[in-house]
Amino acid sequence: MTGGTRRLRVLVVEDESLVAMLVEDLLTDLGHEVVAIGARLEEATQLARELVIDLAVVDLNLNGEHSYPVAEALAARNIPIVFATGYGGAGLKEEWRHAPVLQKPFQPHELAAAIVLAIGR
Repeated sequence: MTGGTRRLRVLVVEDESLVAMLVEDLLTDLGHEVVAIGARLEEATQLARELVIDLAVVDLNLNGEHSYPVAEALAARNIPIVFATGYGGAGLKEEWRHAPVLQKPFQPHELAAAIVLAIGR
């Protein structure tokens, strides 16, 4: 396992299928398990409410909608979040700026570091 973390069960929230597959591959390479990929806001929010997961990697923009409802569902369950966005941390609402943000495109070591930050290790 790389990145100094235990094996995590991860929800990926991403509307672009190629990016979702890339993130899934990166997480798998880091030793984690992707349990689901949510591509639409409603679907991703439902997954965030129901899945047994340790972490979520969440694209800020899903088909033109902000993914804050997903983040709120995760936060209500105390599930750490890593945001991924092409806009950087400045694009986040103030209440979410504590969460790690990956600037797309990102490298595997950046994802690993964001995971460590998110889970508090």
